[in-house]
Amino acid sequence: MAPLSHSLFLGLAFGWGHIALGSPIQDSQQQVLSRPDTNAQQRRLHGKFLHITDFHPDPFYEVHSSTEEGIACHRKDGPAGTYGAETTDCDSPFSLVNATFDWLRDNVKDEIDFIIWTGDTARHDSDEKHPRNTNEVLATNRKVADKFVETFSDPNGQLLIPIVPTFGNNDFLPHNIFYPGPNKWLRAYSDIWGRFIPEEQHHSFEFGGWFWVEAIPNHLAIFSLNTMYFFDRNAGVDGCAEPSEPGFEHMEWLRVQLQLLRERGMKAILVGHVPPARTETKKNWDETCWQKYTLWLQQYRDVVTGSLYGHMNIDHFLLQDTDELNLILNEEQVDMRGSLYDDVTNQSKEDYLQELRAGWAELPGSAIKLLAAEATEDAVAESDVDSSGKKKKKKRDKELKEIGGKYAERYQLSLVSPSIVPNYFPTLRVFEYNITGIEDQALWVDRFNQASPGTVSQHEDAENTDDDFQELRRRDVESEGKKKKKKKKHNKKPYKPKDPNFVVPEDPPKGSTPGPAYSPQLLTLNGYTQYFANLTFINNDMNHKSGRSGLATEKWRDGDFSDKEPSHKVPQPKDFAFEVEYSTFDDKVYKLKDLTVMSYLRLAYRLAKDPKGKSNSLAGSGDNLAENSDFEGDDDDLESQKRGKHKDKDNTKGRKKKKHNKAWIEFLHRAFVGTVKKKDLKKA
Repeated sequence: MAPLSHSLFLGLAFGWGHIALGSPIQDSQQQVLSRPDTNAQQRRLHGKFLHITDFHPDPFYEVHSSTEEGIACHRKDGPAGTYGAETTDCDSPFSLVNATFDWLRDNVKDEIDFIIWTGDTARHDSDEKHPRNTNEVLATNRKVADKFVETFSDPNGQLLIPIVPTFGNNDFLPHNIFYPGPNKWLRAYSDIWGRFIPEEQHHSFEFGGWFWVEAIPNHLAIFSLNTMYFFDRNAGVDGCAEPSEPGFEHMEWLRVQLQLLRERGMKAILVGHVPPARTETKKNWDETCWQKYTLWLQQYRDVVTGSLYGHMNIDHFLLQDTDELNLILNEEQVDMRGSLYDDVTNQSKEDYLQELRAGWAELPGSAIKLLAAEATEDAVAESDVDSSGKKKKKKRDKELKEIGGKYAERYQLSLVSPSIVPNYFPTLRVFEYNITGIEDQALWVDRFNQASPGTVSQHEDAENTDDDFQELRRRDVESEGKKKKKKKKHNKKPYKPKDPNFVVPEDPPKGSTPGPAYSPQLLTLNGYTQYFANLTFINNDMNHKSGRSGLATEKWRDGDFSDKEPSHKVPQPKDFAFEVEYSTFDDKVYKLKDLTVMSYLRLAYRLAKDPKGKSNSLAGSGDNLAENSDFEGDDDDLESQKRGKHKDKDNTKGRKKKKHNKAWIEFLHRAFVGTVKKKDLKKA
């Protein structure tokens, strides 16, 4: 019998009923109409959307195989479960991918308005006996793209909601290295994602891998950023400073599109794979890209609603500080931080989170008291009429200036979601956002195969055309002189980039209020519910009490059960399901009122403070955070202290209990999706 061809093997591994790697995507017309079709009229906005990331499907995964390094759940005997090997570096079996889509179909499909899918839909190169190749990487991506279409379409094959994918650093070969476009990968994904990319943007996508979708017509756009051109580990490009670099063109495209959205009165959510993580010693992005991105978000803070990323596999958030903007960069400054990419163990990720915490400890001390209080419009108004009069208002304004005013406009927020691949437990998020007043808004419509190619939508879309660039560049040049004069009058220090190719985006319109990321309003992200699949329970092969725990220090993680044998020779998994891990709407630890920058700034303060109630960097400042209700109960040994209050002193002598910040321990616990016990985190 002749050996199976590679294509045939892939087809069998994926469980396809035929050998072909996927049917070709036909020419599509995906338009935003001023009036929905009959199908869309039956739908309404729900004020929810799904963020899902890092599937990493592996066609070579074998149940009950070894989790050892170099084997990667591909052969030999071991604890690999039916739906994945939790807490290991093995990739996802297609049983997990299929079960995830089945659960989404039954529990999420009819309750969301759009989907954000932030990349890495191919396995890692972890097994020398099965090196990755182009056909396999594209096949796994096509398979998952087809699952999205199948799951979120009506019986006629029309997509019910927009789906916005983006590139991960493993979605091409070699991983991390993505060259300027046009290239074969961009052409391939233009086909694979043909149902998701608006027809009028296919040309620009093949040029750089970026696009945006008008998810709510005339209100909200989702921007798919190609963070591969910002990624510090991408040796195929060189940052965002030189006009010859795709990173420069990407930033120019983003600036142009955000300006056009501003002129249309629309808002935007930015999504990408690699987040702009940047600590004192480590970074994810090239510094020139981080600088431009941070400036763009500052200038378009009236437009950008939020920023969502994946890649890191751990649950956390980032605060970008605009005080760190320095647009006149030299080589020494650009290269001052090492790459975050090598931080792959649990322990090194915990070290990274500790560096984030150290940065949060440096948040302005003069604003702590205000952040701890109810920083609302009513609170401000109340203080203004206090008997102290103008002096108290002046002091308050001075303190608020430290954080960029009462909306904390000095800072920007990026939310990083954990992954489907079970490095910990498979995880996904359902966000909720404010749709007050637009519940009956006309909806996005998938025009695939319903209109002849070339049909133009009934309103003008903002396209990535030369005309767009030239028109906005002309206006930039004409307004530059006026800007300088105005800044001199207001005694405001202007940005002075030496590079003539560098265009500083326009400020928000004078008198405009901060956008949804800063002030609760239409399209503000209100919160999210995080779901996880407890594979230890579902796989039904291991006693969860018998596993190891703690922060692994090895570069390859073989998991908590690597030294255990499955309970059953023939797998007997339980029914697959996701369950709620936590929800920000009833979370008694984080206490987030919404997902605005101010809410996360308060949380960052709480995470950074020591158990005595003070920020780690502000001992002696006199601002005791524990006095405010938002910060009560952050010390996890308060109850034990009360219980032991009346015990004999001799019984506790010499056994002084170490205090811990309960909120910080919970943050770490959630970062690893509950797979590391809190007692082990306290030891770290």
